[in-house]
Amino acid sequence: MTDSHQDADRATTGEGVDSAPSPEGVEQDVTAEREAQLEQLISERTADLQRLQAEYINYKKRVDRDRDLARQGGVESVLTDFMPVLDAISLAKQHGDIDGGFRLVAEELDKVTGKHGLVAFGEVGDVFDPNLHEALMAVPLEQPVDIVTVSQVMQQGYQLKGRVIRPARVAVANP
Repeated sequence: MTDSHQDADRATTGEGVDSAPSPEGVEQDVTAEREAQLEQLISERTADLQRLQAEYINYKKRVDRDRDLARQGGVESVLTDFMPVLDAISLAKQHGDIDGGFRLVAEELDKVTGKHGLVAFGEVGDVFDPNLHEALMAVPLEQPVDIVTVSQVMQQGYQLKGRVIRPARVAVANP
């Protein structure tokens, strides 16, 4: 046989000739590669979604906090505007000038301000605290004191949810 015939026989039997990979092997390699790409894409998209969800949760918390601060600022502003009225009612109570219908209005106003967290402070005999009181003058008390003490209250102070809105204006007695 001639060499060309032998090569043809070998080609038909598959001997000695480099054979190309079978289509099944190629399909498996392509499928595995495609699967890896899809897995990577899924993990990237999952990470993106998790990041977006975290950003949304942080945004929602920030908006809620800002809304609460704005609400609190509005309440504080209105209550600050009512302080002269509250001062007038306080003076009227001290002089016994609250009777009848006006007493009911004053009590209702106290309920509303209390509901929003407004608390009046500053009483004779309190220990002077520069964070809460504004000393206007020194007026001695009848009995001697060991520490600086409030001897007279000119104007009550107010706290809103633990924060001083207006310090009490007082006279103090020194030891």
